[in-house]
Amino acid sequence: MQVILLERVAKLGQMGEVVDVKPGYARNYLLPQGKALSASKANIEAFEGQKAQLEAQNLETKKEAESMADKLNGQQFVVIRSASDSGALYGSVTTRDAADVATAEGFTVDRKQVVLRNPIKDLGLHDVTVNLHPEVEATIQLNVARSVEEAELQAAGKSIQELAAEEEAAAEFEISELFDDIGSAANDDEDLAEAVEAQEDDEAKA
Repeated sequence: MQVILLERVAKLGQMGEVVDVKPGYARNYLLPQGKALSASKANIEAFEGQKAQLEAQNLETKKEAESMADKLNGQQFVVIRSASDSGALYGSVTTRDAADVATAEGFTVDRKQVVLRNPIKDLGLHDVTVNLHPEVEATIQLNVARSVEEAELQAAGKSIQELAAEEEAAAEFEISELFDDIGSAANDDEDLAEAVEAQEDDEAKA
């Protein structure tokens, strides 16, 4: 099926181009979203008449998108999730989650604008693309952690593996300290017993 594009569509073409697409893609996405018109003679003529206006609107929305991208680019948002000790999430972080945390911080982001290149199923820092306009995108970072404290440590550059190793080392140190205390207490008991024995020997000699 041939359609005429009313805006740039990634991997398809620029505004004004007539392209071949699958009928289902046109009917279910391009036409209802207002991104294209069926390429009939009447529609092509109508587009030519509105081209200047559409290009002006596109530039206007592009400028707004670029302004938004300047603010949004590089922002980091914390997503708190339950996970195993190895860092694997119980579930995954979705496009809706990304949109919700960004919106909660004052940015208007729709989940349809969020692109996850790979499913987010682990704790850590994950880069996510936000399509603000057919020609403008921003990159945000999701800091997926089990707690706000863990998120702060991750933001400072520590990985889950490093945090786990530090916790393990701290636990081992506490255990060794405990054994040292027990050992010194046992030594104190031995010293006391020897002192009592020596005193008894002295008394016996006297």
